[in-house]
Amino acid sequence: MRTKNSRFDSVRIKSTGSYVPAKILRNEDVVGNLPTSPEWIEETLGIRQRCIAEPDEYTSDLASRAGLEAIASAGLEPNEIDLIIVATSTPDRKAPSAACIAQVKMGIHNGCAAFDVAAVCSGFLYGVTIGGQFIQNGTYEHVLVIGADTFSKITDWNHRNCAFFGDGAGAVVLERKTRANGLFSSILMAEGEGMNDFTVYPGDPYFTMNGKVVYEKATTILPECVRQILCINRLGLEDVSMIMPHQASARVLKRTAEVLNIPYSRMQTNLESCANTAGASVPLLLDQVNRRGLIHEGNLLLFAAIGAGWTWGACLYRW
Repeated sequence: MRTKNSRFDSVRIKSTGSYVPAKILRNEDVVGNLPTSPEWIEETLGIRQRCIAEPDEYTSDLASRAGLEAIASAGLEPNEIDLIIVATSTPDRKAPSAACIAQVKMGIHNGCAAFDVAAVCSGFLYGVTIGGQFIQNGTYEHVLVIGADTFSKITDWNHRNCAFFGDGAGAVVLERKTRANGLFSSILMAEGEGMNDFTVYPGDPYFTMNGKVVYEKATTILPECVRQILCINRLGLEDVSMIMPHQASARVLKRTAEVLNIPYSRMQTNLESCANTAGASVPLLLDQVNRRGLIHEGNLLLFAAIGAGWTWGACLYRW
């Protein structure tokens, strides 16, 4: 299987933003009569609580809040955005896209292109790769990429799998930089044979998950794609300042760290407070870490994710 690398010499992350709903569900609120316990969820999944959208709060609402925060942090006006990409597997409607609805909610009226990317938990990495290409080839100057999901709306709260997910959104503004330096490298892959291991079947309101297969695939693919992108760029894990993986579960991330032979502490995580926010997890984590002042100029960041499909990918970015 040949891995193809996208490299963007003229693209940088101008700013970040995020949003999570105000409503919080602790493990104690979730388990009820389910065959699990708050302690098992925290010890195994690394989750203590999750944020949940209100019934009238949708993916586009979360996306627009995160997007506006990223736009403001970039020192831009909303109508200076040339393209909106929303990575989501829980759009408000089958049509139109969550990106088009979020465009209106952000007050963007310049006619900029807007579309969704459906790669589930890998969606944000797909989105920044697509957005980066538009900037690299000179088509656009400012691209807003948002990862947003409201998995609470496709969760059966009477099934123990409800413990995994929370709702949230994260966003970045990509812009063209004047000097071609630094590093922005991306690899993307997919394998559709896994379509039934995590899915929402036609007519079914809830997701179904084969937990054993998801764990096995994630703990194989995540370390492999980390190694691949480092190899392509002739770098090692010792060169990486920060690893920001998709927040599948603490169990998955701990096993991934073990396979890579690195301390689990090198994995940035927000599982305890946000749970698995699917397509939002990487950009949400990035913004939270960025706003804590933990990222410094010159830091090499590594993003990696695996999603249903299967889809997966990794990005290296020099801050």
